[in-house]
Amino acid sequence: MTALTPVFTPHWQAELELGYARLGDATRPVLRRHKGPLRVQKHLYAEGPEVCQHIIVHPPGGIAGGDRLDIRANVGANAWAQLTSPGAAKWYRATGPAFQTLTLHVEAGATLEWLPQENIVYAAAQAELNTLIELEGDARLFYWDMVALGRPASDERFDAGHFQARLDIRRDGELLWHERQRVNGGDGLLDSPVGLDGNPVFATLIVTGEIDAELMERCREIPSKVRGDLTQLPGLVIGRCLTSEALHARAWLIDLWRLLRPALLGREALPPRIWST
Repeated sequence: MTALTPVFTPHWQAELELGYARLGDATRPVLRRHKGPLRVQKHLYAEGPEVCQHIIVHPPGGIAGGDRLDIRANVGANAWAQLTSPGAAKWYRATGPAFQTLTLHVEAGATLEWLPQENIVYAAAQAELNTLIELEGDARLFYWDMVALGRPASDERFDAGHFQARLDIRRDGELLWHERQRVNGGDGLLDSPVGLDGNPVFATLIVTGEIDAELMERCREIPSKVRGDLTQLPGLVIGRCLTSEALHARAWLIDLWRLLRPALLGREALPPRIWST
């Protein structure tokens, strides 16, 4: 009997480590280390030297079973980093899970904006994400994430596989936010009125700080095609939405960013050029 030759399935093991420091009146990248297919493009200063913008690129263009992405960033005292991505992260169908680990550390006086484009989780994908954010002292954070399950434009429902995510935010070691999500393909949660209610796209926004009732109302009155709302918790503004398309979620998040960034971070909201391409 001839032995069967195992099928070789290549897996990407990718790591990216970034560091930022305040040098005089400018934020400069002081660490950029990568292994495998994760990169950042040239740092940009569209708003002047105080804010360093990096665009994180994953050249393969998709994440498949067995892939592991590990992204770490440290924003030093009084520095300001804005991290985004050029397009959606695509999680492909697979026979095994794929993983992303995100570790963000923001020192006292520093600001981090984590503003990626959406995760598209194909039917039968097995996507597992783990995010840990450590804040020190008065560090500030503007964070969002978007998830699109299946590909409705191609009549693909998320009827198999799973999406799993964990998010922890701490300040000086004290837990501010802990969240776990798991959506299984074909689960009743996808259509339940107490679940996603037939909406394949959901998004979360988390910003450190507190806003007054007038600004909260302005945020809630933003014209939008999403079903969303905001909540003020001690030290955190939380936004959630459900919608039928990732474009609607992205537009809602950007509109909120335009209102909240000046109020909570003290800078005019100038959208990165990559968002308009």
